[in-house]
Amino acid sequence: MSEEGRDPELTQGRARKALGQHFLYDPDILRRTALAAGPVEGRTVIEVGPGPGGLTRALLKEGAGKLIAVEADPRFAEGLASWPEATDGRLYVHQGDARKVDWPALIAAAGGETPAMIIANLPYNVGTPLAVDWLKTGDWRGEMALMFQKEVAERLVAGPGSQHYGRLAVLAHSVCNPHIAFTLPPGAFKPPPKVDSAVAVLVPLQPEKRFGDLATLEKVAAAAFGQRRKMLRASLKSLAKTKGIDATEWLESCDIDPTARAETLTQDEFRALATAFVKA
Repeated sequence: MSEEGRDPELTQGRARKALGQHFLYDPDILRRTALAAGPVEGRTVIEVGPGPGGLTRALLKEGAGKLIAVEADPRFAEGLASWPEATDGRLYVHQGDARKVDWPALIAAAGGETPAMIIANLPYNVGTPLAVDWLKTGDWRGEMALMFQKEVAERLVAGPGSQHYGRLAVLAHSVCNPHIAFTLPPGAFKPPPKVDSAVAVLVPLQPEKRFGDLATLEKVAAAAFGQRRKMLRASLKSLAKTKGIDATEWLESCDIDPTARAETLTQDEFRALATAFVKA
């Protein structure tokens, strides 16, 4: 390790605030992150925002069969592309904005296999929209272990009654079994962020247990939590009008108390509301 605790084999470069970069160098933390969602040996793994490559190196050491690294910063993309693993084809580097990637096409171009794991210390400024997009994807996406700001991780895994329970948790639980693997203080990163971070692990549910219409589920959850202090008959009133239905009747048809609030509803109740909305 260098004086700053960095592996000299990694790509060197300072983090850029505009890109939400906060890097990890501790090999124990990196290994824990790499294995948080289960063994990676022989699997196709996607990493977003690898930066200098600490997690990239850990994933390769743990035997990832094909590692697809998506990096927007040309300094680090070029550095990773010079690694021996990139030369021999085990590491595939894509320079670009992860929010604009056609993931199935990228996996095919890299010669990867599905379902692909996603393991990443996500840049803070794109973590939530990427997670939402991945939740809505098809069978190409397998287990995920994603490093977020702790508050975002808590919003992903929250259950009914929690202050963090909202649209994000409803979406996550509709297709995955999510939990927080571990948390990290700001000092674990260089430069240190202003808040704690956490690794959220999302394991896909069996196909028969997933909810198929996430667009409608998200629409219902967004309306319900958009005015979370109000009773559901009030918070869902505007959405109900778009279908020409009465919010109270809609809720009662799903055996849900119209005076309840969004944070009390279970995953099954949100699914019932979404299904009834489509049929109305």
